[in-house]
Amino acid sequence: MEKITVIGAGNVGATCANVIAHKNLAKEVVLVDIKEGTAEGKALDIWQTAPINHFNTRVIGVTNDYLKTKGSGVIVITSGIPRKPGMSRDDLIKTNAAIVKEVTEKAVKYSPDAIIIVVSNPLDVMTYAAFLASNKPSRKVFGMAGTLDTARYRAFICDALNVSPEDVHALLMGGHGDTMVPLPRYTSIAGIPVTELLGKEELDKIVDRTKKGGGELVNLMGTSAWYAPGAAAAQMVEAIVDDQNRVFPVCAMLQGEYGLKDVYLGVPVKLGRKGIEEIIEVDLNKEEKILLHESSEAVKKVMKTLDDMKLFD
Repeated sequence: MEKITVIGAGNVGATCANVIAHKNLAKEVVLVDIKEGTAEGKALDIWQTAPINHFNTRVIGVTNDYLKTKGSGVIVITSGIPRKPGMSRDDLIKTNAAIVKEVTEKAVKYSPDAIIIVVSNPLDVMTYAAFLASNKPSRKVFGMAGTLDTARYRAFICDALNVSPEDVHALLMGGHGDTMVPLPRYTSIAGIPVTELLGKEELDKIVDRTKKGGGELVNLMGTSAWYAPGAAAAQMVEAIVDDQNRVFPVCAMLQGEYGLKDVYLGVPVKLGRKGIEEIIEVDLNKEEKILLHESSEAVKKVMKTLDDMKLFD
């Protein structure tokens, strides 16, 4: 690929750009930020690792210069502010939706054919905001949440069983956060169902820890995670650039799948050159369906909050 753009040069965006560069996925990675010198400095720092780590992708940083992003095949949006003390959820949504709207419109102006991956929080509703701002088909605008949540879930299972991360395969669905729906029935270690290796009580603890995975890191560091989110977004970019048809859970717009409509929700999809090549419908039991529909209702409420703000009229 000729060019990939990462918008937002904070910890997540810079990590994502770094991983993309190391994988040699494009001739050029453009890192964009609003703070003068931040993207330029981080891009220069990453580029100076090229002779050490043996990659050829040129990394450049710019301050609000979207002309430099022209012709990007993939755009990763990490922009936004973290929730601050005293800030309501609605305040956060309004502030970040305005940011996501602005950067999406600017980026799409110069890269009309780009596929957009959203990492900004609150994830499900920010993906919806980018979809509204981009005027693109939903298969080309989706969010990174399930890829990260699944990685956390798999890492915790590795710890519990002392096995290689390579051998743990898992699936999570639903919203990003407390309403996510981990599926132990679809979790295996080298083909062995995890339910044969871990008891229900231990699995429930892992599921609960996964749901609160972001909060655990904030409590430890005083800020949100960046290594795993950045790497997860880069893995999705790789699947698109190399047309891998990898199956990942991503935040996708549902139009009847799982009996749900007009909602951005985490589901397994096939990711390839066109973006979401296919939404995969797995068979859910009654309990799992109830949890997924509850998750959908929670996300729809937040999407309605955004609609009611009339930012996209």
